[in-house]
Order: sequence, then C-alpha cells, then structure tokens
Amino acid sequence: MNTQIKTLVSNSLASWENWNALGYEQRTRILTVWANSLDEDCKKMVTFQCFNAQEHLGETLLMPGPTGETNELYSAGRGTIAVTADDDTSAVAIVGQLTAALVNGNCVILCLSANSMVQAGNIINQLTLAGCPLHVVQTVEHEQLTALITNTSISGVAFAGQSAIALRLARQLAERDGLLAQLIAETDCIKLPVIGSPTYSMRFITERTRTINITAVGGNATLLELGSGEEH
Repeated sequence: MNTQIKTLVSNSLASWENWNALGYEQRTRILTVWANSLDEDCKKMVTFQCFNAQEHLGETLLMPGPTGETNELYSAGRGTIAVTADDDTSAVAIVGQLTAALVNGNCVILCLSANSMVQAGNIINQLTLAGCPLHVVQTVEHEQLTALITNTSISGVAFAGQSAIALRLARQLAERDGLLAQLIAETDCIKLPVIGSPTYSMRFITERTRTINITAVGGNATLLELGSGEEH
C-alpha cells in the first residue's frame, strides 16, 4: 500500500470524529472566519454552502416513537472526502467543493495539479488560522490521485472538470472493494449547476437515527444509534 496515502488517510480518520462532533454552528463559524481571507466570489461561495447546509441539514428532527422513547433523525459527515479538479477549474468551484465537504462534518484530502498546489497550501494555512483543527484538511500531489481514491477508507470523491475524467473516476470507484464511495461530480465548471444547487450539501452526508429510552435507570440512556453510512 502507498505509505504516504495510508498516513494521510489515517491522520484524517483520527481527526474526523472530533470535527464531525463540533456541529454545524461551530463548523460554520470556522469557515466564515476562513472566508474573510478569500476573494469576494469565493467568500460568497462559502457563505452559500454554509447557509444551505444549515437550512437543509442542521436541525435534528424528532421522529414518532412509543411512550418512554425518543427517536431523533440527524445528519453526519461520511468520513474522508477526496476533493480534486482539472487544472483549469476555477478557485470558486474548488472552494465550493471544499466548503460543502467540511461544513457537513467531513475531513478532506485535496488532490490538485502541481500548478494548484501553492493554492492548496494557502487554503490549509488560512483554514488553520481560522481555527480548523490539524489534519482536517490535507493535500497530496495529483499523481497520487488513483492511489488516494482506491484507498477503501475514502468515503467519497468530489470532482470538478471534464466529463470523461468523471466517468473514469466513477469506474475506478465502482471497481473498489470494501466501503462504497460516492462520486460527486461537477462537469460544467462555468455555470456550476451541481455545486451551485441548494441541495449540494446532501451529497456529503449520511443520515443517522438515535433512539433514547427516557424511562431507563439514570433517566437518559442511549440505547441505539444507527447510520445509513459506515462509520470509521
């Protein structure tokens, strides 16, 4: 196994639980501080993604249940998302992918071309200054993309670029063993109909249910917590 990728993924998964547990409000606060270091278009994209995530996913919903039991439905991050793009993809598109992944509780490994690695490094520095914890966002060279997305601990791949590359990535993910990973692809990097959708955030989460028996000894005993995605 590629040692560098293994280390990156291991660091990411070690950071994921705490980042996911921060909740939408605190993650949005960190990303909003980060947005202030970006140009106006990128700042608007961060605000757009954070608002839509809060609007559609930030609330825990109370579900029907028998007397003495509460059932809650809420969303959580999938785990580690690989974010990648063609060399000529705009910074706004990349920032949109990154924000949607992060605000919904995922860690990210940015895999960009050599020409974009300086930008990626700047992004990490700015996020760190904004309060983003260590290893929540990491980078790797584009030459390592195949090794990255074929690592079975990667929960999803967000890509912006040509349709032919999106198709190739989809095939690589389909051929993987282990955890099913979703491809979240934007192939119109001018109009951004996918990244610009108000429901884009929903592609980065898993739904979970939590059942609490409120009559148990001690008052609030959590009995069961289930998710539609695999936890790490």
